[in-house]
Amino acid sequence: MTALTQKAVSKKPLIKVAVGIIRNEFQQIFLTRRLEGKDFAQSWEFPGGKVEANESPEQALRRELEEEIGIMVIKAELYERFQFEYPKKVIELSFYLIEEWLNQPFGREGQDGFWIEQHALDSGQFPPANKKIIERLLSEKLD
Repeated sequence: MTALTQKAVSKKPLIKVAVGIIRNEFQQIFLTRRLEGKDFAQSWEFPGGKVEANESPEQALRRELEEEIGIMVIKAELYERFQFEYPKKVIELSFYLIEEWLNQPFGREGQDGFWIEQHALDSGQFPPANKKIIERLLSEKLD
C-alpha cells in the first residue's frame, strides 16, 4: 500500500492547518515559539492555525495571522501543501509564502516572536511535520 493510499484509509482525525512563511526583504523569516500546554511546547513554528469548516486555507491563514501575530496579509502565494501523519492524527499543511503585509508581527497571544535568517533554520527546533518545508527553504538560492 502506498503512503498516499494508507493516509486515505487512515482512521486518524484529519486536521487542516494554514501556515505563513513570512519573509522580509533581508531574507529573514518570522517565527514564534509554541506556548506551554501545546504539543511540542517551546518548539519554533511558522505562525498559522487550523482551518475552520467554513474557510479556505487562505482565508484561515489571513484570520490566524491577524489574531496570532497582528499582521494583515497583502499577498500570500501557496508554497507547498502536504500531509504529515503523527501517531494520533494526520495534519494537512498548506504553507503560504508571504512577502507583503501590513503591521509589524509580534506574539499577540503571549508567545515569543523573532526573525531568523532563512539559511539558519534548524528543523530540530520545530515539530517533525515541518522538516520537509525547512529542507526546501534551506535549499533555496537567495539573492
